Amino acid sequence: MSINYPPPLRFTTHKALISRLVLATLTGRSVHISQIRSASPTNPGLASHEISFLRLLEAVTNGSVIEISYTGTALIYRPGLITGSVSGTSASGGVIHHELAAGCNRGVSFFLIPLSLLAPFSKFPINVKFTGPGVITSATATGDISVDTVRTAILPLYKQFAITNNIELRILRRSGPGSDGRGGAGEVQFMFGHQVRLPKTIHLLNSGRIKRVRGVAYCIGVSASNNARMIDAARSILNPIIADTYIFSDVSSAPFYSQLDKVNQGVKRKIGICFGLSLVAESSTGSLWSADVACPPSGGQPPEDVGRQCAHQLLECISDGGSVSRIGAATVLTLMAMGSEDVSRVQLGRNVLGREEMVGLARDLKRFGCSGWGLRDANGVQEDNVVVSVVGRGFGNTGRKLV
Repeated sequence: MSINYPPPLRFTTHKALISRLVLATLTGRSVHISQIRSASPTNPGLASHEISFLRLLEAVTNGSVIEISYTGTALIYRPGLITGSVSGTSASGGVIHHELAAGCNRGVSFFLIPLSLLAPFSKFPINVKFTGPGVITSATATGDISVDTVRTAILPLYKQFAITNNIELRILRRSGPGSDGRGGAGEVQFMFGHQVRLPKTIHLLNSGRIKRVRGVAYCIGVSASNNARMIDAARSILNPIIADTYIFSDVSSAPFYSQLDKVNQGVKRKIGICFGLSLVAESSTGSLWSADVACPPSGGQPPEDVGRQCAHQLLECISDGGSVSRIGAATVLTLMAMGSEDVSRVQLGRNVLGREEMVGLARDLKRFGCSGWGLRDANGVQEDNVVVSVVGRGFGNTGRKLV
């Protein structure tokens, strides 16, 4: 007997592909995405990191159906139940081992941020270990943030929704992109053990005043003096503004990777040599703003420039205003839409809300059955901000209903 699936929602292009797959999984709606890089003469269709994310989706769900066209320019995705790292499916010993190929040019945060959105709605805890020659833990030129920023600026946002227990992100081996921007051979383990029926209704209307700045300076396979130079350059800008600034220094060796060369088989070389800086500013009300800068894969940028650039980037992020930074706004708004049938409110800066990514997210949430956003100008001293009101639809955790 054939199964009659409801007609899928139709989208085009590869933009917001990952976000739409996450929304499809959370809401249980099938999607049909076409014209994926169809105009590209050299690399049409899905990229390697997008196919890798589809494999990760298949690993953490049960019953998902993924159909890809011959050219890779069209995709049909029918989501299943988010089961997490339950033994007997894709997990071995309660851990899903997800390997990234050497050609991956995206940081591991590309996979961590959408995975953390799925984790609270899983039937069982999620425990994923990212391995392979393509794992990059630092910030990348493609716009991905470092794992340090995910740990200090993205995961703490879940506390606002009363999701706090058994959440851990471990950097087992640091790595940066290679000279061509690909590869890294790092190792990261992500554990999310707090599953909820529905996220809590929130009201984030007061950004507060900055009370401290924390950060991590990391160097991989280079001299530890690079960390000291980045820290001194960043503190020279931040200390006159706020004295409570502390930046931790992490020095690690570059990982070895076996060469896949017919001539020199078995020869190992160091890859992922890099240095960078991650900064997070916290306000008196718990709001977070972050900045992340790493040296380019081709080199040529001194550590002082990285430190100053990161400090200026942090100040620019704070000047955007609002209670949530630009990198965490999509996470907060998505959880608000998935919550109980009540009104949640968050205050965002106009520069954050007016970005193409946020406008596209509002349209996609509407198409997936969520309510539209209510917008009004903020009152008081923060008149340049906008208050976004979202009515939850109570999609919640289907797995928790079955337990």
